[in-house]
Amino acid sequence: MIAPTDFSAFWANLEVWQHELLLFSAIWFLIGAIDDLIIDGLWFLNRSGRWLSRYRVAPPMRANELPPPQEPGLIVVFIATWQEAEVIAAMLSRCRDAWAAGTTDFRIYVGCYPNDRVGAAAIMAGCTGFANARLVLCDNDGPTSKADCLNRLWRALISDELAAGIRAKAIVLHDAEDMVHPAELSVFDYLIERATAVQLPVIPEIVPGSRWISGHYCDEFAEAHGKALVVREAVGAAIPLAGVGCAISRTHLGRIALEHGGLPFDQSSLTEDYELGLGVAGEGNRTIFARIQDADGQLVGTHACFPDTLRAAVRQKSRWMTGIALAGWDRLGWRGGFVEFWMRLRDRKAVFAAIVLTAAYVCILLTAILILGHRAGWHEPRPFGNFLLIVLAINAVLLLWRLGVRACFVARVHGWRQGLLSVPRTIIANIISVMAAR
Repeated sequence: MIAPTDFSAFWANLEVWQHELLLFSAIWFLIGAIDDLIIDGLWFLNRSGRWLSRYRVAPPMRANELPPPQEPGLIVVFIATWQEAEVIAAMLSRCRDAWAAGTTDFRIYVGCYPNDRVGAAAIMAGCTGFANARLVLCDNDGPTSKADCLNRLWRALISDELAAGIRAKAIVLHDAEDMVHPAELSVFDYLIERATAVQLPVIPEIVPGSRWISGHYCDEFAEAHGKALVVREAVGAAIPLAGVGCAISRTHLGRIALEHGGLPFDQSSLTEDYELGLGVAGEGNRTIFARIQDADGQLVGTHACFPDTLRAAVRQKSRWMTGIALAGWDRLGWRGGFVEFWMRLRDRKAVFAAIVLTAAYVCILLTAILILGHRAGWHEPRPFGNFLLIVLAINAVLLLWRLGVRACFVARVHGWRQGLLSVPRTIIANIISVMAAR
């Protein structure tokens, strides 16, 4: 057996790496936790302020209580598809059941590629007997980008407007697997008169057999669309659009199209919806994030499906990170005042946060090795300094707070069982973020 002294340099170096990684990750975790704590405080102040000033006297209006729009208009829904044959017919059926009996005038444009014959057949089947929906074939074989498909739908709308002598009021974006709300169009018809863009909450669905992968989207959107976007609107920062469940003024899209050769959606962007939302505010326009309940007390929002496998989730998160944290930085810069700078910094911290998480997990591994070495009598670790111990204690308290807050927001939308599951799902979310950042 080799004597422990033969490995003294090895254990010393291992301990140095452990201390450095621990200090690095602990300090940045503290900075991130304080940032999140400020958002929590602003949300609480906004919530309590609204209750004291308004809701204590009269409860917030529900969707069925909204006054009629001053100038009712045509609401056009764009759906870009690629190989969505399994879901698109059912989605169109849900739209017909939800909106056909309403008072809002609407029309649905579904984009499909010429080489997606099965998808085109499914769209045509969904449009049968549904006069409000039509198939629009793209010019080129797919897949291209979502923005390219949306621009083809835009040209189809312009052609129809010229032929019929009408003008749409707003453009609504949806994906092929979305589950729409019956009150959605009436909310858009009313609020689009008060803003250039309107975003409804997105409510991810947990795919059967994938409570951990697909479920972590529930956790992230419950906080993002239950707290973060509420705070952004309250402090006057730009609100990014989610690409589904959002409406944009037709006039605004027309202005963008005139400035970009007739194409309102940027085909070079990986996250055209995110950039479109920031662009609305950048021109001095208003975006409303609408959290409103229906007559039954349910949230008016878009139920959407997200990836249910690790590979697909990592691929999607990689696109989001590239489009928002990297390309968004390059394309949009840091315009605006302090509040806007802060919010864009929060949007773009994902890659660095993944690096910090990686350092923390490596530190945990090194700590486990050092503990085993200590118990075997091979190494006597040095005690941590007081500063590091204080930082670790504060981080522990703030971590419990962070997990508790997330669980509350998840339980608010998905029930207490999912709220409890959000705690262990945090590890899954971290692993996906690290893999996506790689």
